[in-house]
Amino acid sequence: MTLLSVRKLNIAFHNKPILKNVDFNIRQGEWFTLIGESGSGKSITASAIGGLLPGEMIITSGSICFEDKDITMLSNKEFRKLRGKEISFVFQDYQSSFTPFIKIGKQMDEMIQAHCQLTKEERREKALEALEEVQLPAERVYDSYPFQLSGGQLQRASIAMAMMLKPKLLIADEPTTALDSITTIHVLEIMANMKKKMNCSILFITHDIRQAKKYSNTIGVMKQGEIVEIGTKETIMYHPSHPYTKLLLNAAPTIRRLDQNIVLQ
Repeated sequence: MTLLSVRKLNIAFHNKPILKNVDFNIRQGEWFTLIGESGSGKSITASAIGGLLPGEMIITSGSICFEDKDITMLSNKEFRKLRGKEISFVFQDYQSSFTPFIKIGKQMDEMIQAHCQLTKEERREKALEALEEVQLPAERVYDSYPFQLSGGQLQRASIAMAMMLKPKLLIADEPTTALDSITTIHVLEIMANMKKKMNCSILFITHDIRQAKKYSNTIGVMKQGEIVEIGTKETIMYHPSHPYTKLLLNAAPTIRRLDQNIVLQ
């Protein structure tokens, strides 16, 4: 079943095209990854799907259908109802996910209030359960300010907040860039486990080909605002057809060629 369908999406910045005929589908329960160099249009695509494009950028043509509804036609008020409940985000800058001087629990509570009719105690239980799901000491984190937590804890808390209302689509935009390698593995494993448990879809933005290979079902390769190739991870990793995809794979520091096959170490 197709959850999200992006069709011939074009975006301009001050009348200059920056996204050109972007076209892909994400199925229910699928981990779909966009890879490409910085500035290739990955994050702009994610922002367009989430209704978070900067004011200077506009969608000039195309559609973004979420459950068969073209969300480019929604008002800001309608999109706010969708965002956080049906479509959630985990950002690269985990600190921007939280207001610095408001406790984590208070911010989670406000998000639940915006979308659910629950009592104060029910909201607290839901937030604590979400924090436990990402392997955090729930009570302590709930009563902590963001500046009292480490980077890895904050990013896990942001995943907890993004997933606690059981969204159908999680957009994760370079969520591990600012984390060390051990914390990165931990965060990605948590995301993968929660995806499996909730059967949600993930749109994953990364420049790390190792992450794309390990977790993706499908990979789209972006270059200069266009998707130049889409395929299963096996096709993209072992039988790429586009010259740019081959260039990316060959340029990755952990990739070498053996017997004319691409092998990740």
